[in-house]
Amino acid sequence: MKIYITSVFVDNQELAHDFYTKALGFETKHDIPMGEHRWLTLIESENPNGVELLLEPSSHPAVPPYKAALVADGIPAISLRVADVHHEFGRLQSQGVEFTQPPTNIGNLVSAVFNDTCGNLVQIIQFDD
Repeated sequence: MKIYITSVFVDNQELAHDFYTKALGFETKHDIPMGEHRWLTLIESENPNGVELLLEPSSHPAVPPYKAALVADGIPAISLRVADVHHEFGRLQSQGVEFTQPPTNIGNLVSAVFNDTCGNLVQIIQFDD
């Protein structure tokens, strides 16, 4: 069994697409119109057959309170592994990305958390393997 797709609820698919592709470097895999929304998935540029990230509309009534509770408690909706958290922190900050947690050492890993502009906190994490 393999993970095929995972999703993150976003307030605006177009803004989320711009942020996740331009700031984070993901590439569009599928962009299929589905009424008022789209089946909009992204992939890692270096892994076109890897796990897809679905930019899921936040339109279900349960989603806004769920997202607000996560943000209020500082809990990231997703976690992205990077080679160098400090480098990504500087790169993203230079693009105006708002961090809620600067790079922090936690045992054998370094973590930072930022606002994805679409209602979520996103963690970037570096493991010392």
